[in-house]
Amino acid sequence: MPPNAPVSRPAFSFRSHKSTVRRAAKAPPAQPRLLVLNKPFDVLTQFHDEDGRTTLKDFVQVPDVYPAGRLDRDSEGLVLLTNDGGLQARITSPKNKIAKTYWVQVEGEPTEEQLQRLRAGVELKDGVTKPAQARMMEAPPLWERHPPVRFRKSVPTCWLELIIHEGRNRQVRRMTAAVNLPTLRLVRVQVGPWNLEGLLPGQWREIPPPWL
Repeated sequence: MPPNAPVSRPAFSFRSHKSTVRRAAKAPPAQPRLLVLNKPFDVLTQFHDEDGRTTLKDFVQVPDVYPAGRLDRDSEGLVLLTNDGGLQARITSPKNKIAKTYWVQVEGEPTEEQLQRLRAGVELKDGVTKPAQARMMEAPPLWERHPPVRFRKSVPTCWLELIIHEGRNRQVRRMTAAVNLPTLRLVRVQVGPWNLEGLLPGQWREIPPPWL
């Protein structure tokens, strides 16, 4: 080949023909299931824990169901469980803006200004929260928590109902802290159309379709 002669290029590029392995979509289960659990305090929202802490497995022995969304270990109330990955995605997707209702016992007596800040959105480290519904409420007829909530006798407490459409980590606790109303007890009572009616801590029921 003469010097300076142009080097012929291959007719195709191996890079452009790089094979792509696509993961096949998982088929929906033959019998989709949706459960509502009333998660007790101090229970992890998962089925296994290497440290031997209490998990969902101690209350739900239904095979192949997984949580649709999180609920902190130190919070109580409604957890949805399903074996249908598509339904799980629809429940947890922020695009669907499914409402989550919480009853929150806070330290202090909220002013209208504090409630309005919760409604309008508060600044957190991961951004401003979306508009929410917030109101004061009478103490709800809930079960006793074990261990009980620790109070400061010199500081009054109050119950709020908060309805949000997000699912950030420890969001409700961070929202109330941002307006100087520390959360003492947090109970999720409803997600979308599903609620805790008739369920004591550790109990669950199955919800028949149709769902979302």
